[in-house]
Amino acid sequence: MYKATDLAKRDIINISDGAKLGSVTDMHFDLSTGKVTAIVVSPSRKMGVFRAGREVVIPWEKVVKFGLDAVLVDVGPMTR
Repeated sequence: MYKATDLAKRDIINISDGAKLGSVTDMHFDLSTGKVTAIVVSPSRKMGVFRAGREVVIPWEKVVKFGLDAVLVDVGPMTR
């Protein structure tokens, strides 16, 4: 079992293009079932000006694998 705070400590990596998307800053839940429906990822400040301030909502179905240091997602190539 994972805690939400554990996810915030891991990098989110897109397996489609190898890009580091940032870290989890929020989660979306289905209130009727209590299940997570999406994670919200915000780029870190060191990721460059192209992505500064852009949050990305990733559907839970796109989460592929949880690792010790990263979470792998498959969201297709991201535009800068």
